[in-house]
Amino acid sequence: MRLFAAVLPPAGVVRELAVAVDGLRELDGAGALRWTERAGWHFTLAFYGEVDEETVPELTARLGRAAYRTEPFRLALAGGGQFGRGRALWTGAAGDLRTMRLLAERSEAAGRKAGVAMDEHRHYTAHLTVARSRDAVDVRPYLTALEEFRSRSWTVEELVLVRSHLPRSGVPGEQPRYEAVARQALGAAG
Repeated sequence: MRLFAAVLPPAGVVRELAVAVDGLRELDGAGALRWTERAGWHFTLAFYGEVDEETVPELTARLGRAAYRTEPFRLALAGGGQFGRGRALWTGAAGDLRTMRLLAERSEAAGRKAGVAMDEHRHYTAHLTVARSRDAVDVRPYLTALEEFRSRSWTVEELVLVRSHLPRSGVPGEQPRYEAVARQALGAAG
């Protein structure tokens, strides 16, 4: 199964972001982007890729230990950015980013220790993807619109192991579906 560790924003924050994204979708050229759906909005902490079912209990246990060692922290959605010359448009995070990076590092280490073949480690950038494109797109107007965006803050109290079901129908615009496999309470939240 295709898995990743994530932080999921609460429903109220998702609604705030949805309002901002609706505004972005009204900008010229928005049709050149494939907009992600609310149900899939998350901060990926560590991407594991295809994981054997036999490995999932060990990965879940190790993520539980990583979560236990990490105290709950405050976070908000804020601003925006892009990767790959507009191939990914995202909103970022504000708040206790040090603890979020620490949780990402621990989630990556949990995967390695559970025997998951991980890609090369790179510096963690907290981002929640709101749109993608196969081609380079000038996203400057979207970034300008996102500059002032900031959601209410919330306390992150859990780490979620998520399964990604990739589209198989071939229908243009079909989105991946996400399913929580395990939820691990952070530190004192447990």
